[in-house]
Amino acid sequence: MNPYKINNMIIDDDFAVEEYVTTEFTYQNKNYSITFKKADLEIMNIWVFENGTSLPADLPENLLETLREDVKQRI
Repeated sequence: MNPYKINNMIIDDDFAVEEYVTTEFTYQNKNYSITFKKADLEIMNIWVFENGTSLPADLPENLLETLREDVKQRI
């Protein structure tokens, strides 16, 4: 069982240059958003939403790898 819950996933495939996948998820009772390049799932940015604002987030590498594999399977 994953330590997070994916709430929403947006696949932006209408861009002329690169395509992106943005995944919104909950981890340890906080809401996060992570954007990957669709081609190789390179992380572009990670945000945590707190007190009505978004802040850059730092998550454990093993969590990011698990999340990346989950997103890969879903796309």
